[in-house]
Amino acid sequence: MPVDAQVYLADMTVAADKISAFTIGKTYEDYLANDLLGSCFERQFEILGEALRKLSYLDPQMAKKIPEYR
Repeated sequence: MPVDAQVYLADMTVAADKISAFTIGKTYEDYLANDLLGSCFERQFEILGEALRKLSYLDPQMAKKIPEYR
């Protein structure tokens, strides 16, 4: 079954929402002091980046609509 752009956009949205939830009320010092927080935060950025990379191959025009996607 082919994957469409909506799947990657959904993955990106979920990852961004998780990043936001993980970091509410947190400081940079919290990030540095808490390995779990850092790992969760970094993993979601990896997921977001991978979904964006795949979207850029699947639908370059759609990816270009995302500001500064490169």
